[in-house]
This record gives sequence, structure tokens and C-alpha cells, in this order.
Amino acid sequence: MAGDRVDPSEIGEHDAPPVDEKPYKIIFEANLCIAAGKCAEVSENWEMDLMSGIAAPKTYFFDEADLEHNVRAAEVCPAKKGRGVIHVIDRQTDKEIAPDPNGDGTLSVEW
Repeated sequence: MAGDRVDPSEIGEHDAPPVDEKPYKIIFEANLCIAAGKCAEVSENWEMDLMSGIAAPKTYFFDEADLEHNVRAAEVCPAKKGRGVIHVIDRQTDKEIAPDPNGDGTLSVEW
């Protein structure tokens, strides 16, 4: 049902920086992370917590300068059978940039 979809514009926006300063954000399904570490291999924004074995972003909001490596982290995530648990969202359009397995920009979270 369309009414059951998570609205990306609502997630994390309460204390978010202005969209014009940080036009992209990460939505991370940490509960589904399988600790493969691929994200930390390709993105300086991602680091593995040695105690939990789970990755975490250093920041959830970023600008164009950090877009490419965060998109790469989302694309290489093997969780959810390759659909990934890292979602890069364009805050101006509320569309998922990566991994975008549906090919239409809809948020592909499983909450």
C-alpha cells in the first residue's frame, strides 16, 4: 500500500542542516546490517565498530563533495540480497539516489 511507505523527507529532518548546505542524507537500516564492511572499504564516511561489528556513518548529511563515495558505499552493500541497507537520498527531491533497486527513486527500506 502506498500509505504504508516511509516518507524520506520526514526521516532525520528535525535537527538537520539546511538543505542548501547539505542536500544529501543517508538513511541507514542498521538493524539489517550484516557487517560485511564493504561500505567502510569504499567510503571515508563509513567506519566499522570493532565491538559491534556494525558499520556506522560519521555523518548522515553531506554535500556534493561527499556524494560519490557515499553512493558507492550504498551500491556495494551486500545486505538484503544486494539491495543494500544504506540509502542515499536527495533531500531536494526526496528520491533515493542509491542503491535505488526499483529504478524509480522510491525509498527501498524494509521497516
